[in-house]
Amino acid sequence: MAGFLQLALGFFDEPSAPVSRPVLPAPASTVTPVVLPALVPAASPPNTAPTEAAGPAPVVHPQATRDILLSGQRVRYAFRRGKRRTIGFVVGPEGLSVSAPRWVGLQEVEAALHEKGPWILRKLQEQGERNRRLNAARIVWADGAAVPYLGRELNLALDAAGMTAPGAALLDADAAVLRLGLPADAQAERIRDVVHSWWQRQAKRLFEERCALYAPRLGVRVQRLSLSSAQTRWGSATADGSVRLNWRLIQFPVSTIDYVVVHELAHLREMNHSTAFWDVVRSVLPEFEQAQVPLKAAVPLSD
Repeated sequence: MAGFLQLALGFFDEPSAPVSRPVLPAPASTVTPVVLPALVPAASPPNTAPTEAAGPAPVVHPQATRDILLSGQRVRYAFRRGKRRTIGFVVGPEGLSVSAPRWVGLQEVEAALHEKGPWILRKLQEQGERNRRLNAARIVWADGAAVPYLGRELNLALDAAGMTAPGAALLDADAAVLRLGLPADAQAERIRDVVHSWWQRQAKRLFEERCALYAPRLGVRVQRLSLSSAQTRWGSATADGSVRLNWRLIQFPVSTIDYVVVHELAHLREMNHSTAFWDVVRSVLPEFEQAQVPLKAAVPLSD
């Protein structure tokens, strides 16, 4: 039986599905539509919203329609109603989104938010740190910019007049420089495209080498290896022997790449994350936990 498993960005043991709180449906005779009131502005009359002491700046979703005070932290969240049976919470890059059945009252929704408050605040903090790391790691595509490659940094050098072929990329490993056959006034998009193409070629070559190394050790055969550009997972494998690996892994150390390769190859034997699966991984990478660390700390990779 074919199966599909995915390795989520930075999260290996936590569920990726939204956290939901079951709600019992109201009796049919009492079901009435609930009209969502507008968000109460800061200058509202007294007693229209909870008061709060000066504290952390509010966490604001760009499509926020409601807000709530959770453990002293004001959270403004996007709220919507739909055809669903539960109250759902999702913390993403933009903040907190809440969805609820049409027949559930706002007091019920807020009670659920308070119940999940510690989880929500923890996830919002994690997402904020992730966003800050992403902004700090954002690449400015220009001459002299630093780009990651196999766990270290390379400096870009526009080299149209040198030995680099037009539109090509040439690695000077000793100098930690990636020379690009582009003019000094090349646009950022053109620089990015040349580096992306080079990253992808290096990734395909290295992934093939690592699969060829580890597949015999695990007693499996890769029928098809392809590159992935997914933003939400590092790799995937199916029972028919197909393996997909995110080309952005080329930015990580080889030890981390090896972990993802072995993880996906191990799924060709165990299509799950059982104890038996981790025993397969450990059989060739006894200290694989150390190789997971860069992935768990990673932001969505540089584009």
